[in-house]
Parts: sequence; C-alpha cells; structure tokens
Amino acid sequence: MVKRQKKKRHGMVDISKKKVTKRIARAVSTVTMSAKAFQALIKDRSPKGDVFEAARIAGILAAKAAPAIIPMCHSLNLDTVKITFKVDKTQRRVITTAEVVCCGQTGVEMEALTAASVASLTIYDMMKWADKGAVITETRLLYKSGGKSGEYVAPEKRENK
Repeated sequence: MVKRQKKKRHGMVDISKKKVTKRIARAVSTVTMSAKAFQALIKDRSPKGDVFEAARIAGILAAKAAPAIIPMCHSLNLDTVKITFKVDKTQRRVITTAEVVCCGQTGVEMEALTAASVASLTIYDMMKWADKGAVITETRLLYKSGGKSGEYVAPEKRENK
C-alpha cells in the first residue's frame, strides 16, 4: 500500500514584514513569422488596425491584471509599465520588451513576464490572418532589481540544465 503524502496547502506569501523598495523587472518575448506576414506587419497592413499600438496597450493591461490570472501573485500599485518593440528584419521577428517599475514589498517579475507575453500574443492575434504558424518564443526575464535578493541580469545565452 502506498502512503499518500499530505497535500501542501497553497497560499500567498506573507510580505507584510518586507521593506518597501523600488522594484524593476524587464522581460522579453519574441514573435517570428512568415515573410508574407512580416511584410504586412511592417507595412501596417493588418485589417485589425495598428498592431504595435494594440500590443502595447494589451501589454500594459496585462501587467496590471497579473494578479487576476496568476494564483498567489500579489496585487501591486505599479508606477510605470513600458512596452517597446524591436523589429528584426533579417529574422522576420518582433522582440517585445516589457519594463515594470513599482515601489513595493515584492517584485514585479510576473507583471513584466505577463506584459511581454500578452503583447506577443496580441501581435500573433492581429497577424494570424497572414500566418497562423507564427511562433512565440524566448519569453524570459532579462533583469530585476530591488528587494532582498538584489539584482539579477540574465546571461546572454541560456544553458539548459
């Protein structure tokens, strides 16, 4: 007979004793698409409208909504959310960077990752008419600062361990 282990109860981490510090997180997400879709994107020919502006707004809203979709994610008063896009013509891809800043008791990594992810999903959604096979990759944390754990800078190349 196999003995069942007690299930661990889930709950939010108590951050009430943590110091308020300035928290910054930067995350990235990449969308790669076909030549046809990429040309339509950079020539602003999506029938759904301005892809980059819609993705920027979606990313900002996603950062603000992170606690509503990620269990145990604390609600934070975000000071700023910046979404930027780098268009890489040689690789036919858009690299979205989300930077989130707040003064709080816990980090903003999840907000930055959610913002970058949703901005990429929005680009996919608005361009799927031209390429349903577009691929979203490289969603990862690039940088974080603040709090007890201090600064984190992602290495250029990630090794799979």
